[in-house]
Amino acid sequence: MAEKEKIYKCLSPVGNTEPVDIHPLAPRLDKIDGKEICFSICGEPDITIALEKELKTRYPDVNWTIKKTYGTNPVRLSEEEMKTCQGVIQGVSW
Repeated sequence: MAEKEKIYKCLSPVGNTEPVDIHPLAPRLDKIDGKEICFSICGEPDITIALEKELKTRYPDVNWTIKKTYGTNPVRLSEEEMKTCQGVIQGVSW
């Protein structure tokens, strides 16, 4: 007699989270010169300011769109930004 498959349900110890949409990875850019790249990061200003400055120095031909917050959640991109940006750097630092 075959045993019925067991189903395990787990709760996250950090609480309930909102569902998120899953999207496949976008194709890699062959180069970033002349592209619109959105830099969306949150965290401590001493880290994000230095990273922003370094990226602008290393890649002067990139059109940077900067979105920063100093909380724990990265700023979501607007629909317009999602349509116009060719790349995104998004993260949290603390």
